[in-house]
Amino acid sequence: MKRREEIERELGLDLCPIRAVLAQISGKWSLLVILLLRDGEHRFSEIQRSIPDVSQRMLTQTLRQLERDGLVARRVTPVVPPRVDYAITELGKSLFEPIGAMAAWAVAKQPEIMSARERYDSAG
Repeated sequence: MKRREEIERELGLDLCPIRAVLAQISGKWSLLVILLLRDGEHRFSEIQRSIPDVSQRMLTQTLRQLERDGLVARRVTPVVPPRVDYAITELGKSLFEPIGAMAAWAVAKQPEIMSARERYDSAG
């Protein structure tokens, strides 16, 4: 089975760093994990409980990709069972301002968006 990096290289996606970065941080689960870790370090199980509709497999993949990109740090404590904690890195913290701006925009524009949806739905 080909690794994601090999597929991206074959498709030429590795030539567009902006696309790759935006695809990762705009992912459905990535933003939620980044925002959750804003409040401090969390264990895997705590993250999973805080985002109940994410599967264990998808959360694992998301955390690995965020760690690979340097946005999240993983710390394993060698106990039985192993304790795994995740924390936002300085690079990850640099996303708080743009994410906050997007969230503020979404809150401010929600009434307009809902009206547009209602107009669109009633026209069809």
